[in-house]
Amino acid sequence: MPILVQRGLPAYRILKDENVFVMYKDRAERQDIRPLSIAIVNLMPTKEITETQLIRMLANTPLQVDLHLLTMDSHESTHTDRRHMETFYKTYDEIRNHRFDGMIITGAPVEFLPFEEVDYWKELSEIMEYTKRNVFSVMHICWGAQAGLYHHFGIGKHVAPAKIFGVFRHTLNERRSELTRGFDEEFYTPHSRNTQILKEDVQRIPALNILAESEEAGLHIIATENNRLVFVQGHNEYDRDTLRHEYERDAAKGLRLAVPVNYFENDDPRRRVVVKWSCHGNLFFANWLNFIYQETPYDLAELDEMYAEYARA
Repeated sequence: MPILVQRGLPAYRILKDENVFVMYKDRAERQDIRPLSIAIVNLMPTKEITETQLIRMLANTPLQVDLHLLTMDSHESTHTDRRHMETFYKTYDEIRNHRFDGMIITGAPVEFLPFEEVDYWKELSEIMEYTKRNVFSVMHICWGAQAGLYHHFGIGKHVAPAKIFGVFRHTLNERRSELTRGFDEEFYTPHSRNTQILKEDVQRIPALNILAESEEAGLHIIATENNRLVFVQGHNEYDRDTLRHEYERDAAKGLRLAVPVNYFENDDPRRRVVVKWSCHGNLFFANWLNFIYQETPYDLAELDEMYAEYARA
């Protein structure tokens, strides 16, 4: 089944050229299927790149996904064309009376700021509160994962001794989780961040499970027991050249930085990129969507009662 996008979205042409199954919403309306309603809160400045990467992941399953793109009303995006934002993105005020099967909250280049000093923190906090009653499962990525752990559980982030930058080997801690079904015992995932969540802080929260981690990069996948909240510090969605572009951008600025670990052949930036993470990246997103498909109520109005039951427990 395809992922449903609004007519004219630039990612549609890119993904069709890659033979990814995407469909315009007006065509899907003629099919007698309730697609999964998935929202992406895109906090990245290069929104078209991020939305394309995530749509590529979401489109690689037999499930039909109705996609909604959200942006912060309290922050003006200066790196994406205004017409693109006005055409394809909505704000929290525009969707606050809707419910979603799933939501993705992306990372953002604000990791050195205290959370409360981020200009859209109040709005993002409202969205994270809103998800408790109105979204079945929320995936938080990179800084979004750190923000979610701080908002929901009071877990702070810490500056890493050096930038965590490259493709790192991970070990699987929980094979029986719906999110890691089919994973190998060891797998690779890209990371690109200067801050981290400490393992001992997460272990103090009984509601959280560490599903996968890396000896070098630290915690990767964390989830609540019911998988309603998922926190991912790595970037399963990155494509072949994402870390290369970041490395070349920072090198052009004259910044002192290490070559991304285990990314270029022989760790030589003059040589080709060796992709070793895409299979598990696709599997992770497929598992997340399949979990939602199996467990989310057909009538999303039931989410409010599900939250009430969870709060009472």
